[in-house]
Amino acid sequence: MTDSFTQLQHLIKTRRSIRRYTTDEVDLALVLNLLETAMYAPSAHNRQPWRFAVVTRMADKIRLAKSMGNRLRADRTKDGDDPIDIEQDVTRSYSRLTGAPVLIVVCVSMADMDSYSDPIRQQNEWTMAVQSTAMAAQNFLLLAHAAELSACWLCAPLFVPDLVRETLDLAADWHPQGIITLGYAGQERTKTRQPVAMKVKVV
Repeated sequence: MTDSFTQLQHLIKTRRSIRRYTTDEVDLALVLNLLETAMYAPSAHNRQPWRFAVVTRMADKIRLAKSMGNRLRADRTKDGDDPIDIEQDVTRSYSRLTGAPVLIVVCVSMADMDSYSDPIRQQNEWTMAVQSTAMAAQNFLLLAHAAELSACWLCAPLFVPDLVRETLDLAADWHPQGIITLGYAGQERTKTRQPVAMKVKVV
């Protein structure tokens, strides 16, 4: 194995999802550099359907956290969940969004993708765009780790894409898929993985 392979393997295996950060600021130029590199991910038709909104101002983070928290509270209340559990969930969500120095809202745009009248093919085109965007996001997570930053992928925007788009005044064709919280680690975490034999079948 080459040194580059060993280094990459170590990088992948040591990355952690970190949810608490220090108050140290993250250089915006570094974030943009990481995003520019992350966008070398493969993409369907090479259309590069990813879009990234970088949120650094506390007022914007608070506005987003409150909007998402209010919707979370309303949805879980409608489901009949325990009010105490709901408030704990809302508080946890608020803390994660406002406690990170930087939020990266990961979006998909279909503006440059192919369009079909057939709904099945159109759904497949959407899926390809989402897959492409996810690969760019994974690149970013690994790059952040290599730059001694920490990050965590949050899926919550999938439940409220319109709310996130409106709150941050994003373009109409930007469809939020997730939020990456980013900063310098304020905690240590370990993780395990199941044996490869449980997840892989050689045919």
